[in-house]
Formats: sequence, structure tokens, C-alpha cells
Amino acid sequence: MTLPTPLEIRPVHGIGDVTAGDDLAELITRAAPWLADGDVLVVTSKIVSKAEGRLVEVPADGPEREEARQRVLAGETARVVARRGNTTIVQTRHGFVMAAAGIDASNVDKTHLVLLPEDPDASARALRAGFAARGLDVAVIVSDTMGRAWRNGLTDVALGAAGISALLDHRGRFDPYGNELSLTQMAVVDELSAAGELVKGKTDRVPVAVVRGYSHDGGVGDGPGVSILIRDAESDMFGLGTSEARAAGLHSAATLADTPPAVPPLAAPVDPVAVRAARDAVAGLLTAVVRETPGGLRLTPSSDTPAALIRLGTEAHRLRAALAAEGVPTGLAIDDSGTTLTFGVPT
Repeated sequence: MTLPTPLEIRPVHGIGDVTAGDDLAELITRAAPWLADGDVLVVTSKIVSKAEGRLVEVPADGPEREEARQRVLAGETARVVARRGNTTIVQTRHGFVMAAAGIDASNVDKTHLVLLPEDPDASARALRAGFAARGLDVAVIVSDTMGRAWRNGLTDVALGAAGISALLDHRGRFDPYGNELSLTQMAVVDELSAAGELVKGKTDRVPVAVVRGYSHDGGVGDGPGVSILIRDAESDMFGLGTSEARAAGLHSAATLADTPPAVPPLAAPVDPVAVRAARDAVAGLLTAVVRETPGGLRLTPSSDTPAALIRLGTEAHRLRAALAAEGVPTGLAIDDSGTTLTFGVPT
């Protein structure tokens, strides 16, 4: 069995303040003349943003500063994911989901905010090209700090990468027990970003770390970058915060169509467990008589008074919303004696 190569993680000291237009490759190679082919450089996104001029001027304090920050946040936001108190989690124009769109006020003077690089993968490619022009074949990761769903604390992750694959794909391989791996894809650029943060820190003015000894695929081009790590909407099971998901559900319930989408009649019977769960959820709120019919439910008002008829409409909608929550689409048929909820489109 081949043993893994030991890794060495080294900080790059002495880079100093970075300003718009600075040549980062020059600053880094001057501060780290010991760089070698095969190294992986983990570069804090903030100095990339500063070199690219991604700073916005804002008031130093007062309500005007917060108003300006909110305007900047809106400009960097593609979609609000969740809000709680003063914290806003958004999806940025890049596709990253993070607090405040990654806008940062640390390690910069009080009259500026630092935005994320416009295109972190492009930034990584440009920086890698700058090292290549100096005779160095290295990989570059542009990193930033994020929180994680389900866990407290922060860690560095990759926003951009060049010269290294973002994913290490183990699918199709076998573990020592003979089990085939079918889902395992390791986000190695995130792992290396977190490792680099161990020697960079947040207050030590060390914006670059070098990982030496990691066997990567340098020399075969820049690679696809970090964009392949971003889940699309279809595969994102946690695309909204709790409050936002609840609001979206209530909106969907309020706009249920009288008939479900025009699809053929259901090929299989509706799951009776789902129907029972929906009925149980609203049982204490119904005064109407509910009975099963072929392919649906029939609601009959408790009396023929105007109030009972009005209440019947409310209760029918409650039950339809509960069924929709269980994945059971319904149509609506109303006659003089009651309301029928049909499962699927009736033939």
C-alpha cells in the first residue's frame, strides 16, 4: 500500500498592504522566494479584491454607513436565502450562499467595504498565469471564510481555483471491505483552504499560505475551477431558510389552482398514508363531514345555513393545502350540496 505524502503548510509573511493595481504574483514571489513547482497557494480573497479594486467607499459611521452597506448588499445579491435578526444569508451573483454576500469590513479602513472578486475562478487563473510568467508551475486557490449549515464556527472554503481539480472523485472505487463507492466526491479545494487558514489566521496579516506535498493535477491546464461545487436549484435541498420556506409554502397554499396541472390521470392510486396524514393534520379544524369517494374526498356542510356553506369553502381549502403538503395534488368540484376534492385530473 502506498502511504500518503506528508503535507507541509507554510505561511507567507511580509506581503504588506495591497492596493488597487498591485501585481499579486510579484508581491507573493518577492515575499516567498522559496516557492517551488507543484506548490498549492491558498490566497485570501480579500487581497485579490483589493488588487482588483473591488472596494466601495462608505461613511465611516452613523446610520448612513448602514444604509450604504444595505445598498451594496442588494447589488451583490441574486437571492435572499434567510434573514434572522441582523444576519442576512444570500446567494451571490457567483452562486455562493453566505452571510452578507461576503462583504467585509475587516482588515480595511473604516471608509471602505471589500466585495468578493468579480470572478474568483478568473482571478485564480490570472494569478496562476502571473506565477507561470515567473517560471513557476503552481496551483492557486482563492479562499474566503464562511459559516456552515448545521454547525457553529467558521472555516475557509474555496471561491476560485486554477491548476487543481476542485473535486477528488472516488466514485467507482472500492473501499478496503470491497464496497463500491457511489457518492464520495471530496471537495479538496475546500479542505486545502481550511488547512491554509491554520497558518494564516485572521489578525496576523498573513493572507497567503502554501501547501507543499499535495499531489494535484497541475500542468494540465487551469481546470474547471470552483463553479462545479455549486449545487443547482434542483439538487439543493436547503435552498431557503426556515422562515422563508414557510412563507413560500403559505403563498403556494394561498394560490392553489382549482385544478392541478394538466397531466394524465394518476397511474397509481394516491398513497393512503399521505391522505390520512393530511386529514389528521386538519381534523380538529373541520366541521364538515368528510368521506372518501372513488379518486377523491367529498366534503358536506354540517348544515345548510349560509355560515356553514361559507365555512365549507374555508375547510375545503385547509384540506387541499394539507394534501398539497403531503404531495397529493387535488382538483376542486363544487355543487349545490357540497365540495369534492379529486386526486389528479379526473377523466
